[in-house]
Amino acid sequence: MCLTGGCNKMNVFDWLSNMEMPREDRFDVIEVRFKNGRKDYFRNPDKLTLVTGDAVVVEAQTGHHIGYVSLQGELVRLQMQKKKIANDSDIKKIYRLAHTKDLEKFEEVKKRELPTLYRTREIIRDLKLQMKLSDIEYQADNTKATFYYSAEDRVDFRELIRILAGEFKIRVEMRQISLRQEAGRLGGIGVCGRELCCSTWLSDFKNVATSAARYQNLSLNPSKLSGQCGRLKCCLNYELETYMDALRDIPKIEAPLLTEQGEARLQKTDIFRKIMWFGYREDNTWYPLNVDRVNQILEMNKAGKKPATLQADELEAKIPVATLNSDLAQLDKKFSSKNKKKKKKKRNRGNRDYRNNQPRRQG
Repeated sequence: MCLTGGCNKMNVFDWLSNMEMPREDRFDVIEVRFKNGRKDYFRNPDKLTLVTGDAVVVEAQTGHHIGYVSLQGELVRLQMQKKKIANDSDIKKIYRLAHTKDLEKFEEVKKRELPTLYRTREIIRDLKLQMKLSDIEYQADNTKATFYYSAEDRVDFRELIRILAGEFKIRVEMRQISLRQEAGRLGGIGVCGRELCCSTWLSDFKNVATSAARYQNLSLNPSKLSGQCGRLKCCLNYELETYMDALRDIPKIEAPLLTEQGEARLQKTDIFRKIMWFGYREDNTWYPLNVDRVNQILEMNKAGKKPATLQADELEAKIPVATLNSDLAQLDKKFSSKNKKKKKKKRNRGNRDYRNNQPRRQG
């Protein structure tokens, strides 16, 4: 566990930090990070010289809190514009840099978080509330604690707040978070082998639908498509626009292709190579077709015509085996007739020699 409350959680690279700007024109709002990557913006009225990672004492609703500087300068202005945060008097201020005593007291306060978490879960079970408590964050002055929970339906926790305030002698704030935010606060390693996007850089959670998996030809297996939060993975939306652009050239197959050999059904589609595989019902072989050929067959089917096969419009005329072997047959006849003539000649020569060498009869 690093000193900032979580390693590499919502880190930001300040690419303008090495550029010198006039001190009077420097943006006076600072981005401060708290536990589990939670960030807020505070004004620096005294123009303190701050460096990324410095511990600062900031103003809170009741009392003060301690956070760490995560970003400053013009990038803070851009972040506020992106998140639509107004630069007005509602922004709280930074009091000072945190001293050693402030940090030591803050460490003592944070030791209360884990026992409070376990005890609060016991109280929730006793009250039979349908909610899941995931994290607790104590304020640095030990006067307030924020309880982060998730629930499917609305929860009446008035009795819970009364019990917690009486037992822990603090001001209680209940804050409901989504399951994606809960996974981001807890952190972890995804199936890709890297830290979860929700705990490192992703702050805006968009809706993820099962259609995103269908467009990308992914198997609709909940165990493979769900993240650690139990919802569909946020990364399904990353390449969705690229797939949507590529699918514009892919024809929609609502019925099997009709050929003289039978009905060919779509088995698989390679979206980026624009190749579609079709197979017949009683045949285990898949035939790859490009998009142009598929569109051609669809037009023929609309016109009431059927191609002979998926690859060809007409069947090739089969040549009889006898005609294919006609040349060989002629050669066999030719050589067989020559051999017969040679054998006859040899036999005739043998008869002449026998007659010539035969001894004459004496009489």
